[in-house]
Amino acid sequence: MNPNIPVRTVSQVITSLLLLATLPFTAPAQNRPNSTPKRPNIIFILADDLGYGDLGINGQKLIKTPHIDRLAAEGVRFTQFYAGTSVCAPSRSSLMTGKHTGHTYIRGNKSVEPEGQQPIADSVVTVAEILQKAGYATAAFGKWGLGPVGSEGDPNKQGFNRFYGYNCQSLAHRYYPDHLWNNGEKIVLKENENLTQTRQYAPDLIQKQALEFVKARDSQQPFFLFLPYILPHAELLVPNDSIFQYYKGKFAEKPYKGADYGPNASDGGYASQEYPRATFAAMVTRLDLYVGQLLATLKAKGLDQNTLVIFSSDNGPHQEGGADPAFFQSGGGFRGVKRDLYEGGIREPFIARWPGIIKPGTKNDYIGAFWDLLPTFAELAGTKAPTAIDGISFVPALTGKGVQKKHDYLYWEFHERGGSQAVRQGNWKAVRLNAAAHPGGAVELYDLSKDPAETTNLAGSQPDKANELGRLMNESHLASALFPFGNEK
Repeated sequence: MNPNIPVRTVSQVITSLLLLATLPFTAPAQNRPNSTPKRPNIIFILADDLGYGDLGINGQKLIKTPHIDRLAAEGVRFTQFYAGTSVCAPSRSSLMTGKHTGHTYIRGNKSVEPEGQQPIADSVVTVAEILQKAGYATAAFGKWGLGPVGSEGDPNKQGFNRFYGYNCQSLAHRYYPDHLWNNGEKIVLKENENLTQTRQYAPDLIQKQALEFVKARDSQQPFFLFLPYILPHAELLVPNDSIFQYYKGKFAEKPYKGADYGPNASDGGYASQEYPRATFAAMVTRLDLYVGQLLATLKAKGLDQNTLVIFSSDNGPHQEGGADPAFFQSGGGFRGVKRDLYEGGIREPFIARWPGIIKPGTKNDYIGAFWDLLPTFAELAGTKAPTAIDGISFVPALTGKGVQKKHDYLYWEFHERGGSQAVRQGNWKAVRLNAAAHPGGAVELYDLSKDPAETTNLAGSQPDKANELGRLMNESHLASALFPFGNEK
């Protein structure tokens, strides 16, 4: 299956997407294995900067996402699930380690030379290492951002047998990069030479490798596939094919002037875009197409019946590169965007499908976060998670069997823009701004059951609850020499 989309009639691709989405993803009975393995294959799809409201299933009216919507129709939609925090690297670190951002090793976006981010330590146990040791084939395709090639944070040293994509998240700002990485091998993209040409669209190259990985699987060895796609992260850029043509002209546009490809192009810039809204919509629909291709490939291999597929996003919607989350209502009615610890910055789409195990078309109000994934996947793999983590398994919420344990509270911190902290306990949510300069300072308090958009600060009328959640913030932060918070040395 070629992920590249040929230019056809203006609406043909969207029509095809919608028709494909009406077909069940389950395999015919004759293609199913005679006996279903007890341990499922696990696929975790991580969009980049996709907002809660960017999907049709969550109310999006302007962008077509038929395959992701179908994923929800055949599975469960978690309505109160959160990312690790509101930016890339620490959110991924929380996902990988089972620890919230007051405890996880990587707590901010910190670049290192010549290419990559601060490496996660060799002593840190990741979910990929746990599954690898449990006998799973492991692979990641997309954006890493947790350590340069050859460092202790290299994905091959953190539990992944195979990695293909961007090692450095800064270079992942460019959709036509001059190179990608295949494990430790630098893959030079000659047709994008020195960022002077735009011929090889990296997301399509990454998708092709991911599909090839699935095609090579069989029912004998379970696999863990991590797909940290970069769509729809800025820059706003997509091939001029029928998906883009479908959206072109649909919206009033304000052109964006950026750092264009050419002899003086920088690695981390964002290209100019004449049609930013149409391009963003096309990028989300292209991501949706990737999901459809993946599910179709699982079906063709007869693997879909024993595969848990989860879809989410690393943080809230971005505003860089000409993006307009207010126009698309990307936040889904929640306050805030990427880099905020209000709901719009951290509450994410979270959809899970596992035929025969997860009841189709259901919703679940379990209050969870990325640090729950490690213990959940470990339980499904029949192995144990480390004890010194913050996550809890939500297998009962996924399967509808057993009693689901609940968190006493969830905690987040963000290290840029003066620092911020947040706690959710039940329906109460507290946010502390300017935390670096004022550690232990006053908090804002919201009742999410009545005010999910966080419009009314109740700290003045509920001082005891505000103080209680402020204390939880103080207790949840463990000092880090690499990522000092406030007055820490």
